[in-house]
Amino acid sequence: MLWGSTLVALLMGIVASFVRVKASAKPTNAKKILIPPLAMTTGMIQFLIPAFRLSWVEVAEALAVGLIFSLFLIKTSNFEKRDGEVYLSRSKAFFVVVFALLAIRTAMKIWVGHEVDLFSTGGLFYLIAWGMIVPWRIAMYQKYKRIAIT
Repeated sequence: MLWGSTLVALLMGIVASFVRVKASAKPTNAKKILIPPLAMTTGMIQFLIPAFRLSWVEVAEALAVGLIFSLFLIKTSNFEKRDGEVYLSRSKAFFVVVFALLAIRTAMKIWVGHEVDLFSTGGLFYLIAWGMIVPWRIAMYQKYKRIAIT
């Protein structure tokens, strides 16, 4: 089961990279930046099920790891204005960062998966992803606003 979910995560990372390339070809807006983390927040419902519940220390650790990971995404995500529209800038470093983070998360998942039950592992890695995406998207929104105003 662990290897199946790991393979799915790797495939999702590859798909996300292609989506990122296509997104940079079209203008962006605040909605496109802010909706993904809002939509992802619905995953918090899993914590209503007792098997997914984590200790406060585990929650804090997962969110801290996500925040650290987000710093790399924030640094490599920029915007540019072309023809009066705001576009996501293409960055080769972004792809390196995304795949490095994916490799690190996969290694962590395999290691943690042997130590922690499946439900807790799922909850931990959901929180890492959420803790990474929310600050990244907030920072992207702030960068977007600065570029859009000028």
